[in-house]
Amino acid sequence: MSKNDLLSTTFVHAGRNKRFSQGAVNPVIQRASSLVFETIADKKYCTKNRYKGELFYGRRGTLTHFALQDLMCEIEGGAGCYLYPCGAAAVTNAILSFVKSGDHILMSGAAYEPTQDFCNIILKKMQIDTTYYDPLIGESIDQLIQPNTKVLFLESPSSITMEIPDIPSIVKAARAINPEIVIMIDNTWAAGVLFKALEHGIDISIQAGTKYLVGHSDVMIGTVVANDRTWEQLREHSYLMGQMADADSAYTTARGIRTLAVRLAQHHKSSVKVAKWLSEQPQVKAVYHPALPSCPGHEFFQRDFSGASGLFSFELNQRLTDVQVSKLMDHFKLFTMAYSWGGFESLILCHQPEEIVRIRPNIKRRLSGSLIRVHIGFENVDELIADLKAGFERIS
Repeated sequence: MSKNDLLSTTFVHAGRNKRFSQGAVNPVIQRASSLVFETIADKKYCTKNRYKGELFYGRRGTLTHFALQDLMCEIEGGAGCYLYPCGAAAVTNAILSFVKSGDHILMSGAAYEPTQDFCNIILKKMQIDTTYYDPLIGESIDQLIQPNTKVLFLESPSSITMEIPDIPSIVKAARAINPEIVIMIDNTWAAGVLFKALEHGIDISIQAGTKYLVGHSDVMIGTVVANDRTWEQLREHSYLMGQMADADSAYTTARGIRTLAVRLAQHHKSSVKVAKWLSEQPQVKAVYHPALPSCPGHEFFQRDFSGASGLFSFELNQRLTDVQVSKLMDHFKLFTMAYSWGGFESLILCHQPEEIVRIRPNIKRRLSGSLIRVHIGFENVDELIADLKAGFERIS
């Protein structure tokens, strides 16, 4: 029995104690700004214990938020979980919680583009320097650590280009130089489940819960699960920066997690089947699915991950012209074009090689063909393959 099979029970039962559910199956939706105290003694007690799940003020959370936070901690093994209005807020506020003017951070050169934009614009204005590293750097990360390096930020797999870093080597090398460095990871692709970040020496696991946790493309939320060493500072700094999620989003996220195990299993099965089919097509140069040997860092995926999700990319043998891109992308029957991913529906986007260079200037890999990113949802896999086949025929 796999770890994911064992977790399926956790997904169903965690965060559902009687205090949260009030006798129902699901936790209650408690919408509140003001939380009422019956007595002065009650007010003093709740104020003193506001960090420990006592109802204090709406921005600190309600029973709905506490239920999701408990659920996330049980899934990812952390000391605490903070909730944000979206994944980008989770990334940026996690970083801001641990840096000040004059500091330095190390950022994956293949991280989510808005994460890099935050470093290049907001952190730069704050006089916080960013050094980008190639995601396949491994233990050589130690050459980039400076005396003022406070944060090391990972992402696995890399956004769009899908490299899998050798995370244990990176963490070990970084800790050898600076044991106090705060190591974070954008763990969205693995839903915090397929890769157990905190078990690999990482301090903070970040997710755009918008994607696999919610699972239905209808809510935006961010989650950050932190270990004992970093939890208090993350919690208090995020609170001071006004971060919170609404109760309805927290409720919907917890509800989505109840089916996370079966959804991830289906994403894995379907995406691998599509990826293997693509690898056999003459129009395809390479398939960058972590579960396939053609993906850079595949050996690290096999070692560190317990499964795959539905998002991957593949490179064509040619750079498509603008006319070809339109012929390919405008006429799919099942695949639709959209940002984000992680829902029940299949999605597709096209990136040209020069665009990858622009948003990935700090990675060594260079693509020559158009890069297609797909998210494989829950449609019949043979129909999805037929849809892709028809797309290839349109550009042949």
